[in-house]
Amino acid sequence: MPSIIAAGDPKWEAGVVLTEHPHLSQVVPSALAALGVGGFTDTLGFGEASAVCVLLVDGLGWELLKAHPEDAPVLNELRSSQLRVGYPSTTAAGLAAIGTGLSSGEHGMVGYTFEVPGAGVLNALRWCSHDDGGDLRGALPPEEVQPLPTTFARAAAAGVRTSVVSEAKFADSALTHAVQRGARYRGVHALGDLAARTLDALGEPRSFCYSYHSELDFLGHVYGPGSTAWRMQLRQVDRLVESIVEELPPGAMLAVVADHGMVLIDEKIDIDETPELLAGVRAIGGETRARHVYAEEGAEAEVLAAWREILGDRAWVYSREEAIERELFGTSVSDRVRPRIGNVVAAAKDSFGMVRELAEAVESSLLGQHGSLTTAEQLVPFAVASGH
Repeated sequence: MPSIIAAGDPKWEAGVVLTEHPHLSQVVPSALAALGVGGFTDTLGFGEASAVCVLLVDGLGWELLKAHPEDAPVLNELRSSQLRVGYPSTTAAGLAAIGTGLSSGEHGMVGYTFEVPGAGVLNALRWCSHDDGGDLRGALPPEEVQPLPTTFARAAAAGVRTSVVSEAKFADSALTHAVQRGARYRGVHALGDLAARTLDALGEPRSFCYSYHSELDFLGHVYGPGSTAWRMQLRQVDRLVESIVEELPPGAMLAVVADHGMVLIDEKIDIDETPELLAGVRAIGGETRARHVYAEEGAEAEVLAAWREILGDRAWVYSREEAIERELFGTSVSDRVRPRIGNVVAAAKDSFGMVRELAEAVESSLLGQHGSLTTAEQLVPFAVASGH
């Protein structure tokens, strides 16, 4: 059972952050500082480098990695420390943290799904309506949903050769435009060309490369984290890392990180089959482990009370104001982002899930889930290798 993050300040009554751990959003600014880009600080200790790649392995939690050393010997032997990913611990927020150097309260990708005022609930990965699947790219241009300068654009403007190496199918996605614009996109199809294109990028002087691998997360969702299928995929990820490390050019650096960990769900509540959770509610966002609940005007207090009563000690349940005060979404939440946060924020404890088996049939069926505040979801590796 995943442990719960502890903190000493009394205001963190539920113990929801690891303030002593650096945040995922610090990775790219630190890497760019190592390349001599002005305006960034190397808080993570990269030092000086001729080229840097940040390889993000979707779903590679610290606790899962350390629980399976025999399946990932290379990763476990690299110099490593822990990062926290912030809330929610989900891919849209994690990729935006990489792409902006900011937490979710500033970049605004506050969930897998979240309400954008005037446009309904947005599925941030597919950029469609969460209610009917309709394409929202026209109604919600990605550059408006996430208007802040990306780390990639700032690096390119400083003369750094900047590239994203990721699946070819994501090259023109709205999320790519929202959080990775400004980089040269190098689409790949399998682990082989992911490694090859990463090494090509690292061979260029003063270059920054961001590479992404998604399948470990996918198998964790379908078969469960730690399952045989998941472990076999972890072995492939470890070989990928080994292939890059073996060929690192002198002066180049590789940093392996993740956007979240994962837990195996063994207890659920179906929101749509629980009338008490729907009273006064006009929309629901988030995902199984991290819910945004949007209340009808004037019903906020009643909705908060109902969710607290029904969920009990199976989840942390906060009002929007409480969640912001507790810095779940970072130390700063902009006025642009504030309305995207639910009037009620519910973050699952232990191995509990808040599903919607009709409205979210596929998502609700998944064995592995993430999004919440346990260490299993929050802590990810920061593993570093240097070329000699």
